Amino acid sequence: MRNIAVKNANGVTVYPIEALLGERRFVGINGEITAESAMEFVREILYLNLEGPEPIKVLINSPGGEITNGMLMYDVIQSSRAPIHLYCTGTAYSMAAVLLVCGKKGNRFILPHGKCMLHEPLVPYGVGGKSSSVYTISESLLKTKREMEEILAKHTGHTPEEIDENTKTDHFFTAQEAVDFGLADAVRDFDALLD
Repeated sequence: MRNIAVKNANGVTVYPIEALLGERRFVGINGEITAESAMEFVREILYLNLEGPEPIKVLINSPGGEITNGMLMYDVIQSSRAPIHLYCTGTAYSMAAVLLVCGKKGNRFILPHGKCMLHEPLVPYGVGGKSSSVYTISESLLKTKREMEEILAKHTGHTPEEIDENTKTDHFFTAQEAVDFGLADAVRDFDALLD
């Protein structure tokens, strides 16, 4: 975590850069999506909603991660009272792409060299044990796959069948391809974050 020195009437005070950006209503989704990062995101969005109704800018640079924890973040984005503007600033892969696409239309952006990637849900752990356990895991994974296809269809305007076809293998998108597919609304330069 980087610190920034700020001059004031009492001299110089050192603040974590995240605190200064948080004051300006910036939140990050960085690195792998885990239980810890999801709860940190929830706390930050909750605090900013309590502070006021002004838009919150969420910067995404993530390879994705755990679906269950990603869906917690999805629920928060969907029901935040303060508008959430989402920006892919590097990569939005897998679950992170789902978080990018779930913003309200007109509030989903990608920087010119940003990248997105979609694929089928991955098995979260090694499959083994009794055949009945393997069957249960398989059923659960297929149910999750269908749920993710329906969510992506809802937010992109594609059918679940089209999403299924596009997620059978890792499907990478350039910034403009992400816009064309419906994962984002527009390609924006960095200076758009300063508005």
